[in-house]
Amino acid sequence: MDKLQNLYDTWLSLQPLDERKQYLLSQRFSVDYNYNSNHIEGNTLTYGQTELLLLFGKVVGEGDLKDFVDMKASQVGVKIMVEESRLKEHPLTQNFIRQLHKTLLREDYTVYRQLPGGITTSYTVHAGQYKTRPNSVITRYGDRFEYASPEETPALMTSLVDWYNEAEQSGKYTPVELAALFHYRYIRIHPFEDCNGRIARLMVNYILARHDWPMIVVRSRKKHEYIEALHQSDVEIGPIPSVGANAGISQIRHFLKYFRGLVADELKYNIEFVSETSPNVWWYDGQRIVFRSQSTPVLLKSMQEKPDITIEGLAMSAGISVAAVNKQLRQLLNKGYIQRSESDGSWRIFASSSI
Repeated sequence: MDKLQNLYDTWLSLQPLDERKQYLLSQRFSVDYNYNSNHIEGNTLTYGQTELLLLFGKVVGEGDLKDFVDMKASQVGVKIMVEESRLKEHPLTQNFIRQLHKTLLREDYTVYRQLPGGITTSYTVHAGQYKTRPNSVITRYGDRFEYASPEETPALMTSLVDWYNEAEQSGKYTPVELAALFHYRYIRIHPFEDCNGRIARLMVNYILARHDWPMIVVRSRKKHEYIEALHQSDVEIGPIPSVGANAGISQIRHFLKYFRGLVADELKYNIEFVSETSPNVWWYDGQRIVFRSQSTPVLLKSMQEKPDITIEGLAMSAGISVAAVNKQLRQLLNKGYIQRSESDGSWRIFASSSI
């Protein structure tokens, strides 16, 4: 906890950020958060497609139309969450949570399933409404884990929101503890038939932002750590949903330890991003990239400033051979840091400098 507090104190010492740093950090969060939160749930858009869609409104490359629409809706959900978090005099309401759900789902939809014997069954998922049928998950150990029943969900959600408002007023928990405990309790209820994970991650950031902590990203590449931390707390608390929905802070020690580490990692990333002064350091999906060759950032800057620049032009700007340029471009393309448009040959840069 001391490490986390020290990082937070360092973050506060950097405030207020200058306008450009704030702009760049905000852009990175928009792409990183939406890409990762949706990718965890199976969205197939690449990091580059997400950036082009959210920052430039461009639909590029192959992908399910629903994935593009879901990503745009996710960004709207983030904006609604941030605006609500600024209204600190307003208590949390179930209506706000249902509004987020309706924003992400947009409309009701019907799910069709094929049963043994060729029989087709269906059910409707309602946007902004609590579930009307039981939901559960098969763990990686092969066990079925049940969430709260549709009948008990309204009362448990009322209890969750009432608890949150009271706990926030009491100051009993730190913002990080409050966010972790809310996330765990919410997930044990699983109040909707779809979108519960995305809502839980939005609500975590609502709580952090409401208490002047920077928002965080659960990285898709570390999804296993996230799921395992929840599972370990589930094992400790037991399978009864109502017990999990009223868990205490000591009972979620596994998830809380994970969550504190996550917040610390994201704080460290934010601090390094806004403090960086070297042109050789760039960033991609929360990772710090230190290029070995000093010509690499020159190439990236040249492509940013002149997207239609030729290979020969890049060689001249970096003062290296065409062969050397092609070698570096292949490496950058393979890592997803850049992309070249098939239609006009222009360059798109997805890694970013913070200076």
